[in-house]
Amino acid sequence: MNTRLEQFLAAENITQSQFADTLGVASSSISHLLGGRNKPSYDFIESLARCYPELNLEWLITGSGCMYKKPQNATNFAEGTLFGPENESQNKTITSNRKTQPPKGQRSISKIVVFYNDGTFEELSREG
Repeated sequence: MNTRLEQFLAAENITQSQFADTLGVASSSISHLLGGRNKPSYDFIESLARCYPELNLEWLITGSGCMYKKPQNATNFAEGTLFGPENESQNKTITSNRKTQPPKGQRSISKIVVFYNDGTFEELSREG
């Protein structure tokens, strides 16, 4: 579970300290969980569910399913599927026909985190 918790922190782009503050626990508690020294308590899991309702607790605890719960009406992004193994062939490539640089003043993607089924992940950041 500690590896999946690390993946979640990377996906949310938050530090251990920020995560601890959000949950209302000591930073050392998060450090002990991530290091494998301690197991999460019921209160910790309950806080996670309350503070991060989009997190799939089944994935966090058992490793099955996807990190995030599937939104009811948002399963596709561009031409690829973002969530779940139900259309695995579509999950391999997500394409978009948007310009590479958005017009000035509009937001753009700065980092993408790719999670692999072996528990590893890779961060892709936009240069500049």
